[in-house]
Amino acid sequence: MNGHHNYNTASHRGNNMRQVHKVSEEKLEEIKEAFNLFDTNRDGKIDYFEVKVAMRALGFDPKKDEVIRMIQRYGFEDSSQMGLEGFVKVVSEKISTLDPVEEYKKAFRLIDEGNTGMIKVHNLRRIAKELGETISEDELVAMIEEFDLDNDGGINEEEFIKIMMRGH
Repeated sequence: MNGHHNYNTASHRGNNMRQVHKVSEEKLEEIKEAFNLFDTNRDGKIDYFEVKVAMRALGFDPKKDEVIRMIQRYGFEDSSQMGLEGFVKVVSEKISTLDPVEEYKKAFRLIDEGNTGMIKVHNLRRIAKELGETISEDELVAMIEEFDLDNDGGINEEEFIKIMMRGH
């Protein structure tokens, strides 16, 4: 060996590096944390149930047959388990197929607790509190005023999506 590691070994399925989808370092850490949380015996492998629960912890809800396919594609050949590398590939692939507009709509619905079709100051206050942020009432009002494009006193779904898409 020349000092380089060859991760394309026969012991893993689906280890083609072309299949790796780019995710942010922050998201990569989140994926690793989820894996480690459910790798309770610390052997570097998670089974079907652990894969399913770890995926749920990351915001996905895969069906039974989908989890089985993931393990068959990215798991260890000699078992029904998956290692960290395979898990990272699976989750990265899932993330790359997400539609940002749909994700923003889901986020809007989570913030719009009363399903009013509008995010108002009290919604922002609740979110800030849940996140442990201290934001003054004046700042919350200013946020709504800044992004309330039609001046109706709140942020509707269309306005929310426009705000979120600015980062893209």
